[in-house]
Amino acid sequence: MLAADTFLSSLEQSRRGTYPYRHWLLDGMLANTMCAGIDALPVIAPPIADTFGKRETHNSMRLFFGSDQRASFAVCDELAVALQSNVVVRALQTECDVALAGSFLRIEYCLDTEGFWLEPHTDIGVKLFTMLIYLSDEPGSEAWGTDILDGPDNLIATTPYQRNGGLIFIPAANSWHGFHKRPIRGVRRSLIVNYVKPEWRSRHELSFPERAVLS
Repeated sequence: MLAADTFLSSLEQSRRGTYPYRHWLLDGMLANTMCAGIDALPVIAPPIADTFGKRETHNSMRLFFGSDQRASFAVCDELAVALQSNVVVRALQTECDVALAGSFLRIEYCLDTEGFWLEPHTDIGVKLFTMLIYLSDEPGSEAWGTDILDGPDNLIATTPYQRNGGLIFIPAANSWHGFHKRPIRGVRRSLIVNYVKPEWRSRHELSFPERAVLS
């Protein structure tokens, strides 16, 4: 099954929530072979002692499926091509009621270790769409889900964390989310997928920096 077909099937069967903001919970987002290919990428968790609650604290150590990575690793290219495709972008627009034409695809590969946490935040305005794909299956990883809040201090729920499952939400003034500090025995691996506005400055982070979606 093509990568786009696998994802579209997952999206169609997603569990939709409306509180405290619209969100979607998904299972089986990627083909098993694609998950295995990402597992095999020659990367290791960066030695980060503390994020101070923000990923950008250590920007130089962040990993992206950009042009260089797509050229070097087939799995990075395959995933990026699927998420760039018109059929996937249009399905996301329809399901999530969001306009993505003219935006750019950004895929970050996160490898979080003991001590990692993220303060509650709502995502910056240049992000039009956020999707998390969870990839770990180590003992205890079921507790590594994303925190959903209805404000900076009020936890509503923690999403289920399971390999090849994930979360979609549309960044807005009320889309509070984070990751409160908790034990991470191993590596909490995930992909963060965004479609971002054209003014995104860090072009090396984009999968297709010269080509917007639906262009």
